[in-house]
Parts: sequence; structure tokens; C-alpha cells
Amino acid sequence: MDKMFNANKISDLGDVDYTITDSDAVRMSLRERPEFAHKGTFGHALLMAGGRCRMGAAVLAAKACLRSGAGLLTVHIPQCGEIILQTAVPEAMLSLDHDSDSISTLPDIARYQAVGIGPAIGIGETARRALETLLCTATQPLVIDADAITILAHNSRMLDILPANTVLTPHAGEFDRLVGASVSVGERINKAVAMAARYRINIVLKGAYTAVCTGAGKVRFNTTGNPGMATAGSGDVLTGIILGLLAQGYEPEQAAVTGVYLHGLAGDIAAAEASQESLVAGDIIRSMGKAFATLKS
Repeated sequence: MDKMFNANKISDLGDVDYTITDSDAVRMSLRERPEFAHKGTFGHALLMAGGRCRMGAAVLAAKACLRSGAGLLTVHIPQCGEIILQTAVPEAMLSLDHDSDSISTLPDIARYQAVGIGPAIGIGETARRALETLLCTATQPLVIDADAITILAHNSRMLDILPANTVLTPHAGEFDRLVGASVSVGERINKAVAMAARYRINIVLKGAYTAVCTGAGKVRFNTTGNPGMATAGSGDVLTGIILGLLAQGYEPEQAAVTGVYLHGLAGDIAAAEASQESLVAGDIIRSMGKAFATLKS
């Protein structure tokens, strides 16, 4: 389901050093699951997400993380989400925050192989402190999305403490809040390339032909996905997929590239079975199994 990529469609792209991610490249990166594996083999992920009246983001990201192959998942949520998460995602374990309505504290992260933070955590002072503590203490790979990116935009000094190889997954609006508005897609991509190189991180700039900008100053354009995926919760699903791959031991750049491709492929499968107009984020999760099977067939 790879789409043809034409760089000429992106004005102001300039001399960006880019490659194209297609099915062959992703197929070669997928890991075999050992015959005598157990759930611990595939890593324990921690997801920090959710807030009062916005627990859906945590549910979507959690389901996507598990569907991407993580062996274990703990979701750190405010107390108001306990029944919701236990009911909607019984496969996940819970870590309850001290706050009833929002994320305010960081749990002990030592036992996790990867941490994801951001979907619906809010942008208040308690969430900011939790994010800053995470950035200062984490030694495992991180994926940062949604409200956590907005917190970074409002507190630019925190960019200097981003651990190397962290994965940021902004849409255009979130990225513009980080670095200022751009007049074209190409200008925005060039800014993402510069920012990724400056902080030695990976930036997943979401949109048509999602661009994964690496700390080495390179760009990987994706060739899956469709306009039907421009729907609430789609980004939360991508965060969960990348987190699940990180927990399994994929290097951050490869987790970003592979996660973006699988996310788009699952969206293409879902749209083909129904329509782009009717596509919702849960359809992407439900098509993850077929996406993996399509790559491996």
C-alpha cells in the first residue's frame, strides 16, 4: 500500500537529506519473536496519560501499545480513570497518581524499558513538574506527545534537558508552538531537521508523508496513510505504537520509522474495509494485526 512520494509536491524543501520508507525497509527491520519467549522478553512499557473527561486518549494509546507487541504495559493515570482503564484495557496494569483529576507525580520508572508521556495529561503546573522530573531522571527511551509537547513549547528551557534520542511526535500546530509558524510544509520540515540535530532527538512531524527527522540531520518520509486518519485520537494511537516498539528494544529512530509506517498501513487497511470518511482511531488499532500480517506475508 506504499504511496508514490514526489518531493516536488513540498515547496521550500530545499536540499534536505531524505530517504523514503517503504514496505521492504520496514519488513527488514521487524524482529522475529523467539519460540521460547515470555511476556518479559518483549519489554515493560510505562504510559503516562489521561485526565478527567479525557481518559479516551489513555485508552487508545494503551491499546495501541499492546497491539504493537509490548509484553507488559503499566498506565499511570489520575485516580478518576481507574474504572475506565481497568474496564477498557484489562490487559494493562495501572499506577494511580496522587491527584484525582490529572497527572501530578512521576512513579518509580526504574523497572520500565520505555516511557511515553503526553496524551491528555494537561498543561498545568503539576503536569509540567512531572514531565521535568521525567526528563531529568529517565535513562530509558522516551516518546513525548500532545500536551507534553505543549508544555515544552511553554517552557523552552526544558528542551535543553531532553535526553538524547527522545522521540517527539508533534502535528503541525504543536510543532509551530515549539519553533514558530511556518509559511510552507517545506519550511516546517527544515525547522524540524534543524531542531532534531540541535538536540540530538527524533522528531516525527505528523501529516501527509509524515517526516521522521533524526538527530543526524536526515529525514525519512513515510509512504502509508490517508486523509481519513486526520481524526481525533489518531496521534494517541501512534504514540502507543512507538512506545510498544521502544519497549521491545527497537532503537528510537527505528521505532519511530517503523511505528509511523505501521500506523499508516493499519489506517489504509481500515479505510479500505470501510471508508476514509468513517475512519476513527479505534479502527487503526483494530487493523494493527492485519498490518503486521501484510508486512510479513
